[in-house]
Amino acid sequence: MSLTTAGRTSWKPLTRIAFRFCLLYFGAICLFIPPIVFVPTGWLGFWLGHDAAYWPVRAVQPVLNWVGQHVFGVSAQLRPNGVGDQTIFWVLLFCVLVVAVAGTAVWSLLDRRRAHYRTLAGWYLLVIRLALAGQLLSYGCAKALAAQMPQPSLTRLLTKYGDFTPMAVLWSQVGMSRPYEIALGAAEIAAAILLFVPRTALLGALLALIDTLQILVLNMTFDVPEKILSAHLLLMSAILLAPEARRLTRVLLLNRATGPGAVPYPFHTTRWRHIAALTQVAFGIWIAAAQIHGGLHAWHTVGPDRPKPPLYGIWSVSQYIRDGQPVPPLTTDETRWKTVVFDYPNMVTYQRMDDTLITVPADVDAATHRIRLIGDSPNTWSTLTFQQPNPDNAVLTGDLDGHRVTLSLDRIDPNRFPQRNTGFHWIQNTPNL
Repeated sequence: MSLTTAGRTSWKPLTRIAFRFCLLYFGAICLFIPPIVFVPTGWLGFWLGHDAAYWPVRAVQPVLNWVGQHVFGVSAQLRPNGVGDQTIFWVLLFCVLVVAVAGTAVWSLLDRRRAHYRTLAGWYLLVIRLALAGQLLSYGCAKALAAQMPQPSLTRLLTKYGDFTPMAVLWSQVGMSRPYEIALGAAEIAAAILLFVPRTALLGALLALIDTLQILVLNMTFDVPEKILSAHLLLMSAILLAPEARRLTRVLLLNRATGPGAVPYPFHTTRWRHIAALTQVAFGIWIAAAQIHGGLHAWHTVGPDRPKPPLYGIWSVSQYIRDGQPVPPLTTDETRWKTVVFDYPNMVTYQRMDDTLITVPADVDAATHRIRLIGDSPNTWSTLTFQQPNPDNAVLTGDLDGHRVTLSLDRIDPNRFPQRNTGFHWIQNTPNL
């Protein structure tokens, strides 16, 4: 679809209809999809909080609830948990599509004599370009700082591969190779930077198309719940390239020289073009600073330098005494602990004898050496006291599920796992499987 070419004074009817639909549809998508709303605000997002990105959806939530219930027979409730493929967003997508189709029909009927929308298209493509650049910059900074997919946690090291979800496989795969994750982030950051600069926007859109295609493929094949967003980012990249489709075909496929670009641009004088270019670059710097700040905060939360609990590590329960009686390590015992993991300050994971991993909220007090395991009600809370006579041994004593227990712990070196101790090799005579 070519929006305009040099020398043309009017667009074809199908081009005008397609433009009207794209403006209405993607304008609503950029307004209501939380990540696209949230990212371009830059530092405002951190001042207002993550939940502020959902305010457009909350404003129309009664309508979405009604449509979900009466049209699809489903409950469309908003859960501000960062998951982008919730039922309510699919209902929102349906509503946006219906409104865009109806709006396009009415607009085409009322404005059927207009020859083109070059000025409006210039502003529209500018907004789409900046929104896409902001989202790619968000993705890229998170990966470049190795914060989106961190190194697999200690609990993940104990999880059987067969128990991994497809998304957990992807997150662990990328998280195990920090250079690979950084390279993915660099490609997304490069596309964003090129998109923020008007003269390099075409190259940025090409790179963005490749980046978003990879993101969509990974989301589809590993069941990552961001299929709606990634699909629309891919389409937004295609929209930016659409005005240059004929010229790109001549250069890339036919190897022929071509004339000037055909992308409408709302600024025509040299002075205003320079001002607009500087403004867009400054806008990119604003968003980049906010994303780097957020990425560093995430890195300090999930990275190797994050705060760790006093007994950080994986511990094997060598002896389990309940009410004064030793409990043998039988695989049929559903109450005896086999392993304990202290990875994050506010949670504890224990492994039962059948290898089931249970993670519970916990309050670890380093000053009093107390660990309070928080259950669903005050009656299910358990309090343990820990002692660590040496770095490789610890003892937990206290009340657990209504019983007096003593647990003797032996440290397990996490670097003994192949995911941690298998390094890089230039020479390999056998596959490292």
